[in-house]
Amino acid sequence: MKPSDASAANRRTLFLSPEPPFPMIGGGPIRSASLFEYLSERSQVDVITFRQSGDSDPRERFPPGRAHHIYVVDLPVHSRSAPARVFRNLKRAVRSRPPLMDRFSGFAGEIGRAIAGQQYDCALIEHFWCAEYEPLLRTHCKQVYLDLHNIESRWHAKLADTEDRASGLIYRRFAQASEKLERELLPQFDTLLVTSAADRERALAIAPEAKCVVYPNALPYLEKPIRSERNSIVFSGNLEYQPNVSAIRYFRKSIWPSVRERCPFLTWEIIGKNPHSIKAIVQGDDRIRLIGPVDDAVVAIAGAAAAVVPLLAGSGTRIKILEAWAAGTAVVSTSIGAEGLEYLSGENLMIADDPSGFSEAVMSLVESGDRRQAIGLSGRTQYEQRYTWSTAFAELDRNLTC
Repeated sequence: MKPSDASAANRRTLFLSPEPPFPMIGGGPIRSASLFEYLSERSQVDVITFRQSGDSDPRERFPPGRAHHIYVVDLPVHSRSAPARVFRNLKRAVRSRPPLMDRFSGFAGEIGRAIAGQQYDCALIEHFWCAEYEPLLRTHCKQVYLDLHNIESRWHAKLADTEDRASGLIYRRFAQASEKLERELLPQFDTLLVTSAADRERALAIAPEAKCVVYPNALPYLEKPIRSERNSIVFSGNLEYQPNVSAIRYFRKSIWPSVRERCPFLTWEIIGKNPHSIKAIVQGDDRIRLIGPVDDAVVAIAGAAAAVVPLLAGSGTRIKILEAWAAGTAVVSTSIGAEGLEYLSGENLMIADDPSGFSEAVMSLVESGDRRQAIGLSGRTQYEQRYTWSTAFAELDRNLTC
């Protein structure tokens, strides 16, 4: 139950996030925004977040009056070119230092100055990438929680299976390095938040003594958008996120050709930020539309005949499926794409783990309006009943004291 304004004013929370939760574009910011919303309803929240070089001031994107103070840590210039990425990952592999752990380390001085003289009832650290700041925050907070968007060791291990041999070796090294850090750092926290029961078991296998609470990914309640279908299928997500890159590569090479041939007027739309990252994969086909970022992903997905989630790697749960469910759009996914979500294959989404099965599932939806409507409506019901913020917040009310 949401506490009274008086009790909320008496509690103080520190919210540390490596990426700003607003605007809510992409799975990471949406999850972080939900937790910020939960905490700001129940306490006075100070925020520490990071800003990439060249980005606008994240303070301008927060809902007015919801954060007490917002401290911004500026990151050094970081080239995003392909050669720079390869060079950084080679250095990380040599040092056995997982990506993003190094990107967000070394700022204890700035964080310490931001909270100097302050005391909090609790702190929430978003992402494992900032877990090493727990000892610093512990000196200012009665309890420190960590929100695990993914189990990083598994995330890297699954990616290793989808990439070429050289990249696979590097990802396996990152998986080993991540697991070593997880064994060291996870037991330090009072509570770990994970996205699913599957990730809870993985976290406990690494840190058996940890207190693990399942806080599912969710969306704020959204009215069902008006569906005006285009003759298209859609993929959505951060197009720089490596599991999405590998999924698009897989769909383009192994699934899209047969779908394209059988459905001669169908287009494949790809929406999400950082479209430059996949341009080379999809270029040369006039029926692939690389749209890039949109103002409202749910509205954009609602215009498609079906949403495709051909993921081969990842951890956590996929916001892109929740957005499709909210849109009332039928979904075809791999098992790993739908992992961690409560679903019934053939009822509120379709599961296919090989190229021919995935192609057939997509085409069955494209060719049958009744079938895709039934699956889309069932997905919408699942979203309304299980994956809204209010439902997810109830789980935290039962398990957190902050």
